Amino acid sequence: MIFQQFEAKGLSHFSYAVGSKEEAEIAIIDPERDIKTYITFAAENRVKISYILETHIHADYASGARALAERTGAKLFVSAYDTNQKYAYNFPHNDIKEGEKIEIGKTVIEALHTPGHTPEHISFLVYDKERSADQPVSMLSGDFLFVGSVGRPDLLGDGDKLPLAKQLYNSIQTKLKNLPDSLEIYPGHGAGSLCGAGMSDAQHTTLGLEREANPYLQQLTEQEFTDKILGSIPHFPEYYLRMKQLNSDGAPLLESLAKTPALTPEEFAKAIGEKCIVLDVRNPLAFGGGHIDGAINIPSTDQMSFYGPVVLSYYLPIYLVVEDVSKVRDYVQALVRVGIENIQGYLQPNFNSWVNRGNDFTDLPQASVFALQDFMDIGEAISVIDVRSASEWKSGHIKGAKHIYLGDLINSSKSLPKDKEEPVFCLCGGGFRSSIASSVLMKMGYENVYNVFGGMTAWKGAGLPLTDK
Repeated sequence: MIFQQFEAKGLSHFSYAVGSKEEAEIAIIDPERDIKTYITFAAENRVKISYILETHIHADYASGARALAERTGAKLFVSAYDTNQKYAYNFPHNDIKEGEKIEIGKTVIEALHTPGHTPEHISFLVYDKERSADQPVSMLSGDFLFVGSVGRPDLLGDGDKLPLAKQLYNSIQTKLKNLPDSLEIYPGHGAGSLCGAGMSDAQHTTLGLEREANPYLQQLTEQEFTDKILGSIPHFPEYYLRMKQLNSDGAPLLESLAKTPALTPEEFAKAIGEKCIVLDVRNPLAFGGGHIDGAINIPSTDQMSFYGPVVLSYYLPIYLVVEDVSKVRDYVQALVRVGIENIQGYLQPNFNSWVNRGNDFTDLPQASVFALQDFMDIGEAISVIDVRSASEWKSGHIKGAKHIYLGDLINSSKSLPKDKEEPVFCLCGGGFRSSIASSVLMKMGYENVYNVFGGMTAWKGAGLPLTDK
């Protein structure tokens, strides 16, 4: 039996290859948009990709299912339970219903309808006939069951979240009931994803362990369950709605989008203007030392897929400033994974070439936690904006700081200082997310923005005072 888990870092997304060595065939489950990953795996293992399976219409990343099917000629199977739903599959595919099986030699994949996260959601039970023809050895649970959590039921809006929460409860109570404790659970996401609350860092688990430790699999009434799940839903990124529609229609091939031209400083200067985005992916200290006025800083590929959709436009052309041109494709790939496709070029060879041509640039001051404390002690009118998650904020924050989650920053103009000359200090856990926030505020016209490098880690390490109120 062939079984392989793939991780897309930054999205905390897992996809899978399941198949038979003897038959030299595999199925790919929930592929990401960079289908080269699976084509390379198949070539290295001398197997054919014969089937592609989707657990549901994804909201947090662009699926590669349609593109992979077109490239390989594999049969694409998706849930048959999307009929008359708000989001349905609108591209060529085969339907699969609960109980229907795909057999690849002695490996059998059986569909199980597990609605709740979405109405059409299906999970896949995997059987290895060499071990048992009657008992599944694993479940590819998609966004139904995570390690330590379950899928959020609010993706279709407030009007549907209670009915979906009830469906999720029913799926847990009925679909898992007769499955063995030994069943290995391989989810669609891990810690860091917003598709569920409180996921573990572990990449897989067993059903028995989840029955013991997962708070949503305990002895709860339907009312207790719905209260619990609806009371723990994470922040809802607006781009999820766009991803749902993109995946409903089927995302096009990645390769046709990833050919990004190199631009000389002169070409770059001519290309950029008010109706574009300069995306600077250098580290916060390099960005702070000097950057193109109005640039947005997202300082790592791991953060690109997660924060790109909440601070970048899907419609404006994007121009990249990078430290290492060999990684341009990695940055483009991270953006395209979440449907941001309008990347028009990158500065060649680096930011120094921009400066050496005499072009204008600006800086973002990096403040230590002691400098922030000094400003606060003086009593000047300043704003301290903490862009961490709600759970991080609740665990301890600076007295007088204002909490605005990074994902909400662009739409929080009413909560921001009215005086754009007032000093604004942005902080997070260590200085990376706050650098993103600082660059966004500078682009919005705030003139005295400081990134608190080291963030709350440095604040706590210095023994400075905290509050949880």
